Amino acid sequence: ALPIWPDQGSGLATAPEDRPERAKWGLPHLPDGWAVVDTRHAGPFITRAHLRRPDGRLVEWRSRAHRKRLGLGGDEASTGRRARRPSPSCWWMAGLFAGGSICFAFGSIPLFFNAVASSVVSATFFGGSVLFTTASIIQYDESRAAPSSIGAGATKRPLRQRLLGASPGDLGWWAAAIQLGGTLFFNLSTFAATQSNQDLEQARRLIWAPDLLGSACFLVASWLAFLEANAGARPRPDGSVGWRIAAINLGGSVAFGVSAIAARYLTSGQPANIALVNLGTCLGAVCFLIGAILLPLEAAKGAPVATPST
Repeated sequence: ALPIWPDQGSGLATAPEDRPERAKWGLPHLPDGWAVVDTRHAGPFITRAHLRRPDGRLVEWRSRAHRKRLGLGGDEASTGRRARRPSPSCWWMAGLFAGGSICFAFGSIPLFFNAVASSVVSATFFGGSVLFTTASIIQYDESRAAPSSIGAGATKRPLRQRLLGASPGDLGWWAAAIQLGGTLFFNLSTFAATQSNQDLEQARRLIWAPDLLGSACFLVASWLAFLEANAGARPRPDGSVGWRIAAINLGGSVAFGVSAIAARYLTSGQPANIALVNLGTCLGAVCFLIGAILLPLEAAKGAPVATPST
């Protein structure tokens, strides 16, 4: 494999003495004869790279597409022109995220929570949080299963390595790990909400605090996922489905964050702004639902169209 030394200022490959070893984070090993033309990154993480194959063809590697095994941009051999078939794990992840989103959306609609018992509403939110956690486990496994190399012979990591290891050099892994933690906080919060006879201090500690932490985790995870898909903080829409998913999910996480802040319990025992709580939860859930629906479409389309080399 060739050593890669991205210059964070220009995005071009530079000499080893210009950048420390940690600046290589994100790019897998390259087959013999492949060369890096230029790179784009978010902080120390490489998120895109133009590569020159031994036959002279220029292709584009993207970290999100690599993790989801969508192939290389500009490489017809890896992406093909025909529609791809989403993997079973993609369908499961999309279905579980969609199911959790529907539960959270319904639970925050007045027509629903005014027509059923409060225990049913609480159970709906808890069930939705469990679906979110299950989907996030699949997403985390996807981030660990990403091949450590590029090329036809690249295979995903064995299950044992995925379960016991970590991928701190991969921005997508950080996003998946933090989001998984956020879903666990939502599990705690929504389960506590199913319990009756809680005083104000217990409600703040067991319901609101985990909800706030879970929303914060979702916001951080969505921001990292957007940085990966966008190749930086400044918005650069590229028309890809992956970019749209990251942007929509970021909007959903912002809405969840607003809802969590508005849910702060007052001394009266009521949330600070119940209308904003419901609105933020519903809008966030709808955003996550759209993002989930787009996941199989992203898989079917394959790698995004390659952008011009700098």
